[in-house]
Amino acid sequence: MRGASNVSLARAEQALAGVTPAEGLGSELFSIAKLLDGSGALRRALTDPARPADAKVALAGQLFGGKISAQAQEILSAAVAGRWVSGRDLGDTLDQLSVEADVAYADTRRKLDEVEDELFRLDRVVVAERVLADKLGDRGIPVEHRQELLRGLLQGKADGTTVRLAERAVDGRGRNFAASMRAYQVAAAARRNASIATVRVANDLTEAEHTRLAAALGRQYGREIQLNVIVDPNVVGGVRVDIGDEVIDGTIAARLDDAQRRIAG
Repeated sequence: MRGASNVSLARAEQALAGVTPAEGLGSELFSIAKLLDGSGALRRALTDPARPADAKVALAGQLFGGKISAQAQEILSAAVAGRWVSGRDLGDTLDQLSVEADVAYADTRRKLDEVEDELFRLDRVVVAERVLADKLGDRGIPVEHRQELLRGLLQGKADGTTVRLAERAVDGRGRNFAASMRAYQVAAAARRNASIATVRVANDLTEAEHTRLAAALGRQYGREIQLNVIVDPNVVGGVRVDIGDEVIDGTIAARLDDAQRRIAG
């Protein structure tokens, strides 16, 4: 987001930080975002820069009052009171806040680490199972059926927050399942003021190796680092670490590739 939209997002996040998130808050905010997606008239009415903030807040109260929780109404009011570069920025903000609300709810129950781990593992399962990935991404299959498929996969194996976020990733709002899942993992890490490092190794790390690597990366980057470890036989040996746009490639495969390039001249 740009300019005024970024400022408005920050203010809406402050409103979210001021409430104790209930279990259904994230779902309420996401539902409003979806409603805005389907109604250009509503988007324009709630983001019209010529309309006073108080009038937009009052309109949101008329439309949603009594239909959503007091928490959701408070956050929606803070959002519509802002100024938006694009009408769609409001929906994108409510979508982002819906994820942050679910992450915050998991954190209040001390389930954040569990949810973060479950999101990563589900992401890897879908990447590995091409048939499952194709079904989840098939827009020809109703969203409800694809969500039901996920619920069957996760039933009794994942926290309720993980299930809700996975269902939301199927819905997408323009993003595919994989992109949504990674965004949710980033949101969970951000809640702990941490960054995600994707670590590729030929053999799984021991607990001691995991701890040492996380500590070393934490010292290097000056913040907590959440390791998502992927066992990849193509690595051959060593470790490849991706943190955002940065890559630390200490694998044997990378050194062999470099040697081959040098030989080829």
